[in-house]
Amino acid sequence: MILSMTGFGKAVKVYNNKKITAELKSLNSKQLDFGVRIPQNYREIEMELRNEVSKALLRGKIDLFVYCEPIEGAPSGSINVPMLKQYKQQIEEMAKALDLPEPNDWYATLLRMPDALKTDAKFTEVEKDELNVVKEVVLLATEELIAFRRQEGARLATFFEEKIAAIQALLNEVPRYEEPRIKKIKARILDSLAKLKEADYDKNRFEQELIYYIEKLDITEEKIRLQNHLNYFLETMHSEQCGQGKKLGFISQEIGREVNTMGSKANQAELQNLVVHMKDHLEQIKEQVLNVL
Repeated sequence: MILSMTGFGKAVKVYNNKKITAELKSLNSKQLDFGVRIPQNYREIEMELRNEVSKALLRGKIDLFVYCEPIEGAPSGSINVPMLKQYKQQIEEMAKALDLPEPNDWYATLLRMPDALKTDAKFTEVEKDELNVVKEVVLLATEELIAFRRQEGARLATFFEEKIAAIQALLNEVPRYEEPRIKKIKARILDSLAKLKEADYDKNRFEQELIYYIEKLDITEEKIRLQNHLNYFLETMHSEQCGQGKKLGFISQEIGREVNTMGSKANQAELQNLVVHMKDHLEQIKEQVLNVL
């Protein structure tokens, strides 16, 4: 079973007239790249949240957003207008510098920023029960993201199975061209020698050299290794162990090595055509393997 690194999860809980929301986004990355944005009042559990989410998601470019909003009609602090002015100015400058469109909904964007609401005190100590609710919300968002990853992983598995099957079908076509290829090579060499009318050569030595030359073009070992790599790719993909993306990447590199060697030894248009199609399917596999956890 494979999981995609791409995913999204969101969860919401209400606690004491507050709506606490957690959003998790994940994209592909070689390592774990974790960014967290939470209200100042929840900073004391930031490291705990980081550790729990990292342990569950393993790898990827992950962004965690936690924000707290008063539910409709509930008393709350006032809007921190000076702070939001600064946020708006910074976003406008960023949009201009990066040539990006400004947000369609400024209200939603600004009110989700840290410290958008202010209370009479600069910092209000948060109850332990509220912190526990925050942890629960983040956990639920994490579970939803994992479910998303599993769904995308199933789609990737189907894609890989189709591409491996396509390479397998091309590999099965190789034997039909091997014997005619050897005959053509031998005939071509004999024809070249026949054109050199004055050339005198030892036929026994010629046969030995021809055998040596043909052995250098033999692709039996490459076919066997390629078959083993195809089987190993599928076996790894369907194993119960999680986090096989890097391993599948290594296997695809080994598949490419055998395909390239077959191409260099082909010395025949039909075989080279098969190799070209194998490379096409393999490149598509390599591109999507980067999204596998």
